[in-house]
Amino acid sequence: MKLYLKYDINKIFRKILEEQLDKIGVHYKINRLGEVEFNNSLSSQTIKELTTLLSIYGIDIINDHKSEIVQRIKDAITEMINDSSIERQFKTSTYLSESLGYSYTYLSNIFSESTYTSIESFVILKRIDRAKSLILENRLTLTEVAYTLGYSSVAHLSGQFKKTTGLTPTSFQRIIKERNKELNTL
Repeated sequence: MKLYLKYDINKIFRKILEEQLDKIGVHYKINRLGEVEFNNSLSSQTIKELTTLLSIYGIDIINDHKSEIVQRIKDAITEMINDSSIERQFKTSTYLSESLGYSYTYLSNIFSESTYTSIESFVILKRIDRAKSLILENRLTLTEVAYTLGYSSVAHLSGQFKKTTGLTPTSFQRIIKERNKELNTL
C-alpha cells in the first residue's frame, strides 16, 4: 500500500524551528521565512546547541553575509510567489529592493555571483513550481493559474512551463489525472 502526501514546506520549517528554539529556552521572534530575531545575544554554547538541533533536519545557520543575502532573496521571492497580491502589486526588483534594503543591482550581482544564475531565472523556476502545485490541487483552470501567478496570458505561462519542465501545463495535468486514476483503481 502506498500513500501520497501533500505538504507545505514553509509550515514544516516554521514548526521545526519553533520546536527547536523552545527546546533551548530562548526568547525569539520569527520575522519571516529563514529569519529569527532574539531578544538577547546568544552564547556560543547556545548557538552550537541550536546548530546541532537544526542540522538533524538539514537546516544550517548562515554565517557569511553573501550567503545570508542570497537566502533572504530566495525567501522574499518565495513569499512573493506564494502571495499573489504582492506579485501583482510590485515588480520583482522593487519588491526585493524594498524588502531587503539594498539596490536591485547589488542584490542581482550577489545572487548571480553566488548561484551562477539570475534572479529572473530563479523567479521563473519558483513560479513554475507554484504553477505545478496549483495544477496538482486541481481547483483552478489554467487561465486562473496564469492570472494568480501574474502571467499576461495562458500562452506565456505555457511557454515558460514547457521551457522549464519539457511539458505543457495541459500535458502535465493529463499525466497527473492518469496517475490519479491508476491510484484510485488499486
